[in-house]
Amino acid sequence: MKFVILGYDGPEGEAKRKIHRPAHLANLEPLAQQGRVVLAGPLTDKAGSLLVLEFETQADAEQFARQDPYTVHGVFERIEVHPFMQVLPK
Repeated sequence: MKFVILGYDGPEGEAKRKIHRPAHLANLEPLAQQGRVVLAGPLTDKAGSLLVLEFETQADAEQFARQDPYTVHGVFERIEVHPFMQVLPK
């Protein structure tokens, strides 16, 4: 099942993002290798990031989001996880 993870940057998010980006990408790499990353990237208005990832359960998606280096190290001050149904592209 697909999930949208919205990570909202904290006040020092932009500065911390540069430091913790390699660990964040390394955390996503196993999912990417398994074909479970639909898309991921920063919002260009610097509000945070959007990730669409595949997990078995909402609990799995929430655990991943809580343990991501961007969350652990305060890049994200708040995260949201929502189930997602992709309509396009098919």
